[in-house]
Amino acid sequence: MEVPILENNRVKLSVLTMDNYQNLLDIAQEKDLIYYSPSNISTPENLKSYVQLAVDGYHDKTIIPFIVYDKQYQKYAGSTRFGLINWKNKLLHIGWTWIGHEFQGTGLNGNMKFLMLQYAFETLEFEKVEFRIDDRNVKSRRAVEKLGATLEGILRKDTVMKDGYRRSTCCYGILKEEWPTIRSTIF
Repeated sequence: MEVPILENNRVKLSVLTMDNYQNLLDIAQEKDLIYYSPSNISTPENLKSYVQLAVDGYHDKTIIPFIVYDKQYQKYAGSTRFGLINWKNKLLHIGWTWIGHEFQGTGLNGNMKFLMLQYAFETLEFEKVEFRIDDRNVKSRRAVEKLGATLEGILRKDTVMKDGYRRSTCCYGILKEEWPTIRSTIF
């Protein structure tokens, strides 16, 4: 699967690999960076395992993981991905997103999501993009709502977290026919 670099004047998204993930080691150590995620990137070994799972999914064509480079700050900022890619039904999820605290609230995430949505709808010609977010993560929920995503429902106690807590997951979606309006009004 050949994936192009997705970039604009603010951000560059390149495929995350075992050769470039070391650029994220310092960011992954930041406190509470992925508090609402069932994943663990808190040690170099955990981050390596996290990336290896993404790389394996890339080879299986079910994941497209990206390393995020912030052009304004001129440094690596974090990671994001397309996951649970369903080629037959033309559906994928955007998520597994984490960027360092210094990049949060700077407009970087909106630029990332625009490039990803544009690629999903305009290049891959997918019918739907979904986002799955811990119901307690108000900050991420508001960010996805600002993108024009619709809350479609909540899966109750569906995911076990690192500490054993069973979270409920908010399911948001954007349909292909909604994308032109979202693109012209929100972005």
